[in-house]
Amino acid sequence: MSSNEFGQAHAKAPDQYKEPDLERLFMTVVLAVCVTVTFAVSIYLMLDRELKSIAMGVFLLGHAANLSILAMSGSPVMEQSANGMKKPPILLEEGLPNASTLASYVDPLPQALILTAIVIGFGVMGFLLTLIVVIGRKTQTLNVDDLAQEDGTEEPTSATETDNAS
Repeated sequence: MSSNEFGQAHAKAPDQYKEPDLERLFMTVVLAVCVTVTFAVSIYLMLDRELKSIAMGVFLLGHAANLSILAMSGSPVMEQSANGMKKPPILLEEGLPNASTLASYVDPLPQALILTAIVIGFGVMGFLLTLIVVIGRKTQTLNVDDLAQEDGTEEPTSATETDNAS
């Protein structure tokens, strides 16, 4: 490589490194914060002693998982495009896309996973809410500690309770 060719290659190098799009970076950070807060709130709710709070935590955990899949799926916006958006993954008469045009399509896998997770989440939500209603009507409480005492499976924890039980 001659010094002239090296100079030309060096002159083009700064053009290759574009500054990140601040709007996209901001939206990525906002989405990451939303996922983190949703996971944290769902875990907080699942650590409560009421069955309805535990159920709300489970539902919110499903939404947080869907949001994290969406965050990892990438941006549907292209950098160098006339309208700025990627094409939907629909094959028309043009046939199968080749390797050069494949990057212009949105990846359908994360969308399919999220749609499946939403449907399964609705089924789990319906079952869990029905179970909570039945437990609430039968026992008149949704507190986990009260339910454990009603079941009779909770063991005494201190020596005085053991002596009183004898």
